[in-house]
Amino acid sequence: MQELIRRRRRAGFVGRREELTAFRANLDLPVDDDRHRFLFHVHGHAGVGKTSLVREMGQLAADCGALVAHVDEGAAGIPDVLAEIAAQFAQQGRSLKTVDRALAVHRQRSHEAVVAALGEPEPDAPSTGSALAARAGVVALGTVPVVGALAGLVDAERLAVGADRLRARFRSQEDARLVLEPERVLTPVFLDELSGAADAAPWIVLFFDTYERTAPYLDRWLHDVMTTERHGELPANVVVVTAGQRPLDPARWEGAADFAAELPLRPFTETEARGLLAAKGVTDEPVVAEVLRLSGRLPVLVSTLAETGPAGPEDVGDPSATAVERFLKWEQDPVRRAAALDCALPRRLDEDVVRAALDGRDDPAGLYAWLRAMPFVRADRQGVARYHDVVRTPMLRLRRNSAPSHWSSVHTRLAGLYGERRAVLEEETRHAVGRPWQRPAWRALRVEELYHGLCARPRAALPAVLRVGVDACRMGTAVAREWALAVADAAEDTEAEHLAAWSADCRRALSDERTGALRVLELLLSRPELDDEGRAAAHNAHGLQLFHLGRLREALDDHERAKVLAPGDPWGHHGLAVTHRALGEFDTALQHLAAAEELVPGAEWVARDRGETYRRMGRLEDALPWLDRAHALAPREPLTLGSRGQVKYGLGRPREALDDLDRAIALWPDYPWALARRAHVRRHLGDVPGALADLDRAQELDPGAPGVRGERGDTLRSVDRHEEAVAEFDAALALDPGYAWAWGSRALSLEALGRTAEALASLDEALRIDPGYGWARAQRERLRATSG
Repeated sequence: MQELIRRRRRAGFVGRREELTAFRANLDLPVDDDRHRFLFHVHGHAGVGKTSLVREMGQLAADCGALVAHVDEGAAGIPDVLAEIAAQFAQQGRSLKTVDRALAVHRQRSHEAVVAALGEPEPDAPSTGSALAARAGVVALGTVPVVGALAGLVDAERLAVGADRLRARFRSQEDARLVLEPERVLTPVFLDELSGAADAAPWIVLFFDTYERTAPYLDRWLHDVMTTERHGELPANVVVVTAGQRPLDPARWEGAADFAAELPLRPFTETEARGLLAAKGVTDEPVVAEVLRLSGRLPVLVSTLAETGPAGPEDVGDPSATAVERFLKWEQDPVRRAAALDCALPRRLDEDVVRAALDGRDDPAGLYAWLRAMPFVRADRQGVARYHDVVRTPMLRLRRNSAPSHWSSVHTRLAGLYGERRAVLEEETRHAVGRPWQRPAWRALRVEELYHGLCARPRAALPAVLRVGVDACRMGTAVAREWALAVADAAEDTEAEHLAAWSADCRRALSDERTGALRVLELLLSRPELDDEGRAAAHNAHGLQLFHLGRLREALDDHERAKVLAPGDPWGHHGLAVTHRALGEFDTALQHLAAAEELVPGAEWVARDRGETYRRMGRLEDALPWLDRAHALAPREPLTLGSRGQVKYGLGRPREALDDLDRAIALWPDYPWALARRAHVRRHLGDVPGALADLDRAQELDPGAPGVRGERGDTLRSVDRHEEAVAEFDAALALDPGYAWAWGSRALSLEALGRTAEALASLDEALRIDPGYGWARAQRERLRATSG
């Protein structure tokens, strides 16, 4: 069916022959021919047929044997772009498996970096160097499992206080970059796999539609990938096609004329418009002339008018009619006409949205089916129906200006609908790990709710929307961008100047992927709209972003300001406790947790953070009662169970530790830290097959974790599988050459294999990394003595 539909669409496609000819001829040119173009940029106002042309170009490329991928505004950042391309290539029989694995790690690491601030326990493992432990453990709040997501971003010497207690397990610098600068880590992986795909196909053609939406984060990346070797080499048989409303940014793409071609689209020529009308069965000359006049030969309007099948020029409409009348002239049913106007207000349509927009009147199901059949309503890849912007914009303006009270009431109902949907989802996912803003489904509902609330009451709703923006920024730049887009769309659709000013400022602030959320928070703090409670939350979120950037002392200043602004809010103390703990200032951290306890007596997170702080101090007997209390308050919290299991193991109670870790994993099956810790406990109890099974799963979830490979090496060493153990230790060290514990444990397997000189060299390297590594020093002295 899909193929038949594609054929019919192609058969009905008219016009743009010059652009298609240029694109097709380009695929006949060798890549080293000076006439060959590596980039085509299609641009023009909404309604000129950019998407239709891009779709036709994609089919043409596919007919030439090319691997083809289309990306539009549904991608929220570079990781989404790469995921979309990989998914579409897989459908064409070319999987990008390394990219898929790297994206899975990115998603896991990003999640862990966020929940770190809530006190996620840091793993315990054998010793490593003070400086490296500080960089990998302290910088990452000391709470991110398995590997430190923010390693290497802060001066290690400055943070080395108390690092010996954190040397259990740490993250590599690569993991830090994966969370903070994903494009720098993921792009080389993508380009490497793209090279393999390029060897198997004559062309790879990548289409980026709705570029006006994606350019803020995509344009710089695309320019770097195409014109520099910063991320690696791009295969020469790749052709990129972008399509948006504006020409390429001349400041960035200056001098691109020797490898890029601009394809500006304007309204159809008369010949092209007549061809489209003929394809739709409109051939009567008076009718054709009237359609050409009223449509201005804009392709979407020509198509819309033709779809109505006007019998005579009088059916085409009054030349002075508004754009809305042009779209609805032939619909005489007043119910449908009113429904078309009201249903233009939501950004996306389904039957429930139509029911809310119409206040439950008439026949929502039938009207929704009718709207889906209208030529100006299209569905995206997820099946979500939307009005074409060329149609929706004048309808919005007409409704807002002619019936302002009705406009406000419809948007209020729509905001209520999305609020109800959000509440239902919150109830369904109340036991999920992490915060709601981390979940794409929840975010999609929340931003629609915010958009409609702003449209209903642009000035009155703004302070609450800005307060929500603080929470979005806490989650990072990509999430903040989704929130900002709701503000931008509301600004455009209401034409409210104060919203437009906010939108422009946020867009500029979010242009930097690494610090965008931080800059938006600074913008929020510089304006008067937030009350003291909101400003306190903004300072706490700003402090968290500084923490992720490794600027811990500055983060303390933010949390102190938050505490002054909102003395009754415990989260300022929480931020101070977590940051002081990361700096090794444990007594100060405990003081702030005690202060938080006074503000929120019996809070689960306070008890958990106290237990975790004592655990990192090495005071396991003091840690256990607090973790017991936290568990009693929140029995389904996997982080508490994981931390408590680690404490029990350290106290010599491995069976109880195993029980806690089992329950943590049952609640959160994709918890790699707990899997690695359970493997350690299973090995201690003699269950080597179980330990290896846990490590297999942990490695699948987190393939870039050196700690998992190191733990596997120690497990194999415990059953005298020394050759395999050395291979695992080597794999761990390839991921992180500064893994002192792996160097030390590797030496024991080398000794067992009779490779004494290599064993001594391995111990030398462990001590070079961590001169205070007492166990390695004792092993080296023993080995030297026995070897003569």
